[in-house]
Amino acid sequence: MQLRAHRCVKPTLPPGHPLAGKTVYVPAMAQGAVEAFAAVFRWFGVAAQPTPPSNQRTLELGAKFTSGDECYPAKITVGDFLRILEQPGVDPERTIFFMATADGPCRFGQYVPFLRKVLAQAGFPDVQVYAPSTQQAYRDIARLGSTFERTAWRALVAADILRKALLQTRPYETAAGAADQAFTESVADLCQAIEASCTDTACQMKSLVVSLQRARQRFLLVPASYTRQRPLIGVVGEIFCRLNNFSNADLVRNLEMQGGEGWLTDIAEWIGYCNSEVARKLRLVGQAISLEMLKSTLRSHVQHSDERALLAPFAQDFAGYEEPHISEVLDLARPYLPNTGVEGEMVVSIGKAAYLARHGADGIVDISPFTCMNGIVSEAIYPKLSKDYGGIPIRNFYFDGTQAELQRDLGIYLELARSYREKKPFSRRYPARFKQAMAAD
Repeated sequence: MQLRAHRCVKPTLPPGHPLAGKTVYVPAMAQGAVEAFAAVFRWFGVAAQPTPPSNQRTLELGAKFTSGDECYPAKITVGDFLRILEQPGVDPERTIFFMATADGPCRFGQYVPFLRKVLAQAGFPDVQVYAPSTQQAYRDIARLGSTFERTAWRALVAADILRKALLQTRPYETAAGAADQAFTESVADLCQAIEASCTDTACQMKSLVVSLQRARQRFLLVPASYTRQRPLIGVVGEIFCRLNNFSNADLVRNLEMQGGEGWLTDIAEWIGYCNSEVARKLRLVGQAISLEMLKSTLRSHVQHSDERALLAPFAQDFAGYEEPHISEVLDLARPYLPNTGVEGEMVVSIGKAAYLARHGADGIVDISPFTCMNGIVSEAIYPKLSKDYGGIPIRNFYFDGTQAELQRDLGIYLELARSYREKKPFSRRYPARFKQAMAAD
């Protein structure tokens, strides 16, 4: 019996869908992730692209329509959206701004109504805002269908993997810019793989894994000299500010220039946290055994299965850099901030900081917007956590667009990290690429 070749079918929007004929702009929260996420929209036939790189005009427009009570990411996203509307030929009625939202104590939950108010004040009341929420762990994004939801998850995980490979390679490159070039080419390759993929989940996964295999080869070809002399610094904090290079003055790159290596907390962690919160709240209202709980459990299971498949090409390279399951993060945070009584990024920042300390990090940096409640609460707890983990240095960096003396502060901080490295109680596990350096030492 002959097997029929798999017929590749691409998704299409249903007739009359509100996104048909519109252009969706996605905030450039994280390089790589925003391009991949926009590619998922294009896969559906929706014109989509990231907001342009932030610049001084971003801050000018953001400042014009904010009072100073808003946090820095709000200023940046508002400024970037308004810059788009300044461009000649942009039709407000065919423009949609993608802006995820959240409940809980963070001001992030007010971004969407605030953005709509600003757009009306600026004379663009017809611009639509597409706003999936954490209340259903962003499942309302599935208004485009479960196929979109699953592909978006895969796109974000794949982008997290590429960013992780970049940050593991760039500090050790011997040809300046080679790691960034490998990353840029790999992101473009990933986007092409997404747009060319079909709706069959197994077929799509195969094409994404092959794209990541090509990416791994690009990073392996980057000329590099690996040494154990660089302190490993874990990076936690508010998700936009820690991932958006413009908002944090490219802190991780500056950390590398000062002789360190950054382990940056990824996007997938926040999705995992939102999933766990949905399940916890279902249990609180007596729905531990319910159709909604079954849906939540299956969704998490499928996401973890996809994550494992996408990570497989980099398994050897990420040895010692494994990301924890969200349950482990919450368990580590519990002595300081139990998630049963506190919500938000402060919980995952504390738990991830403890995890990084246990896995041999030489220091922890928390990146947050100025006046961020999550950052402030975390900062109050870090001294106790530091003491419990052998005195690991933990430093908060707050950003509002006026950061000064960053290089000086990072230099001082890295000296503390180097001192801690000599006495830290937790050893670091090095991946294969360090073997030659370890033998030489």
